[in-house]
Amino acid sequence: MDRHDGPRGAAVSAAGFGLEGPRGWAFRGVDVEAGPGSLIAVVGPSGSGRTSLLLALTGRMRPTEGSAAVGGLPLPDKMTAVRRTTALGPVPGVSDLDPSLTVDEHLRERALLQRRFGGSVRDLLRPRGERAAASRARVADALAAVGLNPRTLPKRGRTSVRDLERLEALRLSLALALVARPGLVAVDDADMKLSDAERETAWELLRSLAAGGTTVLAVCSQAPEDAVVVRTTTARAAAGQDPQDPQNPQDQTDETSRDEDDDEKGAADAFAETGRA
Repeated sequence: MDRHDGPRGAAVSAAGFGLEGPRGWAFRGVDVEAGPGSLIAVVGPSGSGRTSLLLALTGRMRPTEGSAAVGGLPLPDKMTAVRRTTALGPVPGVSDLDPSLTVDEHLRERALLQRRFGGSVRDLLRPRGERAAASRARVADALAAVGLNPRTLPKRGRTSVRDLERLEALRLSLALALVARPGLVAVDDADMKLSDAERETAWELLRSLAAGGTTVLAVCSQAPEDAVVVRTTTARAAAGQDPQDPQNPQDQTDETSRDEDDDEKGAADAFAETGRA
């Protein structure tokens, strides 16, 4: 791909989409229809499988019910192809930044991985100098897209990840994802631990990526008005049971707590069973 080629956003669709693990459903009954370059917000209560849905739609977890497609590639039949056309931004426990590495070290590592494993056979046959120049261009384009200039950091590119502000870490994670020029980039907990002003800045960043052609799939606590909203529910609600059913308020609190614990265990078990890519 040439430096000036823009990303090709991936359309996302799903109908009755679900994933079941040994302890129950991680998520179930998810429907979505979003075109290329959409900003998609996944919202739902704790334990409702939001992260599992994000990983399933990016080909990292195998669904067990319903149908879905990303960039015209059906899931689960084309999971490998979907993984190639999608990329993970920050997803705790899956694509965490290494706090001991510097910004430059992260960028060099991602560029090297992209050169070795992310290109076509034709790319591998190009002269080494051309491949290196193309790799630098990818990194420069990714940094520009997220508005991160390492030269403005306290120690420039030698700044450790542990010393980054949360928004700076978000920008770096997104830049690393964009090096591959994916059709879709996924972000977990997009607005967690952010002030109101920081939250708006984060959404403006994600909105700009979508406007540039990259579909954005973001798990959040509160969706912006201009996003395509996908809602997840707890396994209890998906099964048609009334969470307000217990007559004793204390019983209701205890039951809700147990439900959330069971839902989180179900998601964790489903995650372990399907594996990570």
